Amino acid sequence: MTVPRRGNGEDREARLALWGLGLVFGITVVWWALALWPAPGQTPEWLEVARSVCFNAGPDGLPGVSGWILLVGQPLGMFGFLVVVWPQAVARGLGSALHRPLGRLGLLGIFLVGVGGLLGTGVRVARAMDAQAAPVLLPSVMTAAEHPRLDQAAGPLNLLDQRDRLLNLDDLRGRPTLVTFAFGNCHDICPAVVDQARRARDAVWGPEGAGLVVVTLDPWRDTPARLPDLAARWSLEGPRDHLLGGTVQEVERVLDGWNVARYRDPNTGDVAHPPLTYLLGASGKIVFATLSGYGIMVELGRRL
Repeated sequence: MTVPRRGNGEDREARLALWGLGLVFGITVVWWALALWPAPGQTPEWLEVARSVCFNAGPDGLPGVSGWILLVGQPLGMFGFLVVVWPQAVARGLGSALHRPLGRLGLLGIFLVGVGGLLGTGVRVARAMDAQAAPVLLPSVMTAAEHPRLDQAAGPLNLLDQRDRLLNLDDLRGRPTLVTFAFGNCHDICPAVVDQARRARDAVWGPEGAGLVVVTLDPWRDTPARLPDLAARWSLEGPRDHLLGGTVQEVERVLDGWNVARYRDPNTGDVAHPPLTYLLGASGKIVFATLSGYGIMVELGRRL
């Protein structure tokens, strides 16, 4: 009794299915490495831009929610497509690989790369979370009593917030407001400035008793599409919390109007700036300006 041999067409489909699985795995490895591979020293600007655009990366360098969905959904979707379209060919291709020494070696290599990638991802996420949790203390430049009362006109706003709503100066009148400046790729001072301003506002007035406005210093990377995820990372989720951005020209005009000293490194994209926070009264005028942290902000808030 003779055993029927598979036709050349079936063998060809099995090989194509196996090559397709390998291609999907290779694309997945490159995609995850682009999103999470730690760059030695300063992260190149092109890589920061790519991670921001492709994965909505936040201040800690990790993908945002949409980025994680893409990283997980992309390989699952492509593997699922192959299995649905070529179920028998995929099964034959894997069976053929398991019965050959070179095929078993290749599958073992894929398994080890996958396990190593999962372990590396866990380490990368753990380190980023530890760095984000580390407290950063801002120096006190002068006491609250030494801060002069300014009572001067505030600069313009007219920028979009994380809810895609246009915010202008008239929207701030009627209650106190803290206005500060930060950017998403700053991993130390900026999160501390925002956190201390938010906690000072809550301590003096409560989350709904006063406003908190954060204007990005990096409109090149903190695009309007990235603002919702960045606001969530900085816990700017209250109804009176606003993270503002816009085009480069619009943001630069606002920063100039608020006399924000800054320097952007063209090689890295990072922005050197002082930890400046303005305290506005209910009239919308600037009452105090400070470079100090939480304690001074609380005392100045009570002086309002």
